[in-house]
Amino acid sequence: MQVTTDANAPWLVVGLGNPGSEYAGNRHNVGFMVADLLAERVGARFKRAGKAQAQVVEGRIGPPGPANRRVVLAKPMSFMNLSGGPVNALREFYKVPLANVVAVHDELDIDYGVLRLKLGGGDNGHNGLKSMTKAMGAEYHRVRFGIGRPPGRMQVADFVLKDFASAERKELGYFVDRAADAVECLVIEGLERAQGTYNS
Repeated sequence: MQVTTDANAPWLVVGLGNPGSEYAGNRHNVGFMVADLLAERVGARFKRAGKAQAQVVEGRIGPPGPANRRVVLAKPMSFMNLSGGPVNALREFYKVPLANVVAVHDELDIDYGVLRLKLGGGDNGHNGLKSMTKAMGAEYHRVRFGIGRPPGRMQVADFVLKDFASAERKELGYFVDRAADAVECLVIEGLERAQGTYNS
């Protein structure tokens, strides 16, 4: 489903995760990792967003000219299960069309490091997406970062709240970099081009 929006409207790119240093390296926080890298690329640091329970960076991505896009990067500070309220507050404050919202999140049903981009759909049991969809509807973009399934009988909740394994960390920087590239491609060139390039 192709959604067209005002070419001048800003984009809101949301990295999903949990606030606090104890969660920083968790699989569930890979959205924060991608958002941090994107902030680094636009040359700005996250700061508290007024009354919204989130940290934001405002900037532009893309080459000078018509392809240049205004972007608000966000990290909700409400904990994963309550992401929807802060995200929707930012969306309304910055006047971002729903189709210009991008959620970057961990995905259990995709192998580690694999990316899948899509528009709309279900939440697949992801509490951050569930909260966002409840707050504003489902027709926003998702950049799904594969973390794979838990080994053996490990519970999903335990798995996502553990840091990446040492073998995974060797490639994590590369995969986070690729996910940031995918977000930029989506915002600048559109979903179809980004899917063709980054869906593996």
